[in-house]
Amino acid sequence: MLEVKNVDIVVGTRYLIKNLSFVLNKGDKLAIIGEEGNGKSTLLKALLGNCDYATYTGEVFCGGTIGYLEQSFSEEILKKKVKDYLFCCDNEYYEKLPILYKYLEFLKIEDTLFLQFFGTLSGGEKVKIGILNLLLKDYDVLFLDEPTNDLDIETLEWLEHFIQTISKPVVFVSHDEMLLSRTANKILHIEQLKKKQECKHTLLPIGYDDFVERRQKEIVRQTQISRFETRDYKKKEEKLRGILQKVEHQQKTISRSDPHGAKLLKKKMHSLKSQEKRLENFQVTEMPDVEEEIFFAFPLLSLPKKKVILDFHLPTLFVEDKILARDLSLQVYGGEHICIVGKNGTGKSTLVQDIYEELKNRQDIVLGYMPQNYEDVLKNFSTPLSFLTERVSSVTEARSYLGNMHFTKEEMTGPIESLSNGTKAKLFFIKFVLEKCNVLLLDEPTRNVSPLSNPVIRRVLKEFGGTIISVSHDRKFIEEVVDIVYQLNEKGLKKL
Repeated sequence: MLEVKNVDIVVGTRYLIKNLSFVLNKGDKLAIIGEEGNGKSTLLKALLGNCDYATYTGEVFCGGTIGYLEQSFSEEILKKKVKDYLFCCDNEYYEKLPILYKYLEFLKIEDTLFLQFFGTLSGGEKVKIGILNLLLKDYDVLFLDEPTNDLDIETLEWLEHFIQTISKPVVFVSHDEMLLSRTANKILHIEQLKKKQECKHTLLPIGYDDFVERRQKEIVRQTQISRFETRDYKKKEEKLRGILQKVEHQQKTISRSDPHGAKLLKKKMHSLKSQEKRLENFQVTEMPDVEEEIFFAFPLLSLPKKKVILDFHLPTLFVEDKILARDLSLQVYGGEHICIVGKNGTGKSTLVQDIYEELKNRQDIVLGYMPQNYEDVLKNFSTPLSFLTERVSSVTEARSYLGNMHFTKEEMTGPIESLSNGTKAKLFFIKFVLEKCNVLLLDEPTRNVSPLSNPVIRRVLKEFGGTIISVSHDRKFIEEVVDIVYQLNEKGLKKL
């Protein structure tokens, strides 16, 4: 069991959480959702008592041990060999051999990875090894921070089944809507409203799909009430103003020989002033402050369907001295939306980098590139505005788009490295729009974006008239945005 009582979390002067309480019992699967930078990872760390950049108060009771899968691994871990990360000594390794190989089979992990350094693994392999570590330690409660990042589809399906069937309480953060739909039975939604000056959380014992439906209905209901009350208020205000003006005129023009009439007008004015005060004190229901309602759109553009965007051939795909695939060929034409899928460690991100080298100097296209590691590009820029205005001179337009994506003024001009990964992802999408890109090369474009914002991202990319070359494990992205899917394995690329 896990019990959380009256937890407050503050970073700097900004509250991320106020007065959060909940209890998790056997079989509970709590999904924490919310926009980028709202404190989902911070909450997990604070509940563990392991967050050095936030101030937090409250009580946390656990009837056992908590296992924690971090969103990113420390430099210390990256320098270790996998075997040393998993086991403290050879004795522990031999003691756990039977259960170890059971989990290796489940996770489709080769034991040859044990001899590799953690930092040399692919993103998906790192996540798998992190999950394996939790399973081997047999914790009583699991905290999973973005466990789906970089996992291949086969392992995603395994993870879904694992979360569904495990009896232990699980608290997890995820942007994978399908995983959320199939596993969560409680939802904690964290929001930062009124330009991130006010925090709010919603905790409901329901599944993700029911939560989204309920939220949409509440937004529609509150919008309708707000519009009705606003119209009604304006009508009453206008009517009252007209009557006040009429009585004021009558008071000014009434004859002094009619004291009774003057007294009646004074009494009527007193009543009208009371009505005016009551009307001024009436609080109209606010329009819903909906954080995930981001807005961005590409200009109308298209590429000729016969235009060759990419004619790529590679005898061998390799990392360092390891050959990953042979005889790769890929032809992409104008307007096509393609996606490359494959198991973890097959070299998808390496292939994207090779394709980028092929396309980056082309003069007949405008290329937008989102790497798996955002820092490969962002490290050259100090602020979001400097990144967005590298080739586009309009600071005003850049600020406008940043506002549409819910960036505060401080975030627009603050250090780019302080932004969350999801916020950095939004920066790339804004840049593609501002630069009027007609070819997008995207490595896992939706993996860091909130599940409540992801439908907007998918809709905009689906309507994009240019060419998209992507790598993704996001099943909704593949289903809604992609026209052609290729699978990468050691034999090359195969059209599915």
